[in-house]
Amino acid sequence: MASLNNLQFQEFEEAAELLSADPGASTLSMSGSNTPSTTASAGEDVKLDLSEDEEGQQESSELLGGQKPSGGFWTFEYYQSFFNVDTMQVLDRVKGSVMPQPGRNFIKYYLRSNPDLYGPFWICVTLVFSVAISGNLSTFLVERGNPTFHYRPQFHRVTIAAVVIFMYAWLVPIGLWGFLTWRQGAERQIGGYSFLETVCVYGYSLFIYIPTSVLWIIPYDWLRWTLILIAMVISGSVLVLTFWPVVRDDTKVTAVATVVTIVVLHTLLAVGCKLYFFQTAASTPTALPTSSTLHNHTTLAVKTN
Repeated sequence: MASLNNLQFQEFEEAAELLSADPGASTLSMSGSNTPSTTASAGEDVKLDLSEDEEGQQESSELLGGQKPSGGFWTFEYYQSFFNVDTMQVLDRVKGSVMPQPGRNFIKYYLRSNPDLYGPFWICVTLVFSVAISGNLSTFLVERGNPTFHYRPQFHRVTIAAVVIFMYAWLVPIGLWGFLTWRQGAERQIGGYSFLETVCVYGYSLFIYIPTSVLWIIPYDWLRWTLILIAMVISGSVLVLTFWPVVRDDTKVTAVATVVTIVVLHTLLAVGCKLYFFQTAASTPTALPTSSTLHNHTTLAVKTN
């Protein structure tokens, strides 16, 4: 049977040789327990460099935790965070924009500190084409009985619709956000929303105008105005219920004027689109023949015979 002295590891022999060559070197020893102990010569403490392991653990924890890297506004990752939303969230927010409920704030209930630009962008794009295409079809249906009418697609309406809708969806929120930020600086009691949240609310509030613009193809003026009224009440309610809690702590005149301005601008958008893109053809009454006209026709008929 082999003795215990013969059962030695080669690593221990090499370590002994290195230690004899450099007596001032530091060594690590392992005891029988699981607790590691460090020894150092000349009273110096030995520290383990675990920076690489800590960095790897930190990176893995960030990936598992779903944290997004933040970069400057010139980077792609900066704008990618604005579109970090799934289909179910977009559908839930669209549903909330067409079914507003009293006491339910759109930002606090649906956005949940995660506003997006994906939904508002595609809602505006869809509304541009729905208004332009529906307006062309409406003009064709109204004028198809007119023998002097020659249908030509009016592609310039797409450009006009895009300019109007995107200016409204961006400039109005910018102005409102700037005003609320200024009032928040003047009156500390007033709370406010971020710029992205304001744009998000305005974008989703325009969704109701997409089916409304399609129904505007029906050539009945009373039906179109009824649809406009319904759409304005629904979308306007979303904006009022969202921004009223922000301005109600301000002075009464300022609060009422802010809400009225929001509703008026929203109404001007709907009425302007209806009047420009969905014009109702004016019926020209047929002129009755006068006595002089009948006399001229009678004289011409006698001369011909």
